[in-house]
Amino acid sequence: MYAIIDFKGTQLRVEKNETVKVPYIKDQEAGNEIEFDQVLMIKDETDTLIGKPILDNAKVTAEIIRHFKDKKVIVFKKKRRKGYYKKQGHRQKYTEIKIKDIIN
Repeated sequence: MYAIIDFKGTQLRVEKNETVKVPYIKDQEAGNEIEFDQVLMIKDETDTLIGKPILDNAKVTAEIIRHFKDKKVIVFKKKRRKGYYKKQGHRQKYTEIKIKDIIN
């Protein structure tokens, strides 16, 4: 059984007991439980439920495992023959969650 949820503009395919890397959830601590109510689709062994655009009364519950930063992303800008170059970088913040339950 899996579900497709919409979270912060990204669609994620999640299954029960799976750990997923999602964009940073700011106001939550590790160990807290959260609910996703923007469920777009649920597929189990026998049938498929598709929302228009979301499913009513469907939820996905998850537990926050940790907050972390990903690998460094290098941003390099250059203009040829002008002597201009600029090297910058940043580390994107993410939250790791574990899916506990998918409710129809």
